[in-house]
Amino acid sequence: MMKISDLQSKDIVNMENGKRLGNLSDLDINLSTGQIDAIIINGTGKMMSFFNRETEEVVIPWGNIVKIGNDVILVQVPEPYQRY
Repeated sequence: MMKISDLQSKDIVNMENGKRLGNLSDLDINLSTGQIDAIIINGTGKMMSFFNRETEEVVIPWGNIVKIGNDVILVQVPEPYQRY
């Protein structure tokens, strides 16, 4: 079993291009089934300043998670769905 706080401490990396997307900020949970439908990432993967509040969400469907490792969560997100 894994806690949400364990997931939040892991970097999320896209296997398509090796870029760090950020850290988990929220989960999308299906209330009917109790299963996680998606993970949500805020920010740009860089340190965000206090005054720069550009927080664009990236929603990654649970099926796009390739592997949850000790330090990282590997995901597969095609280029057109990424924000820059």
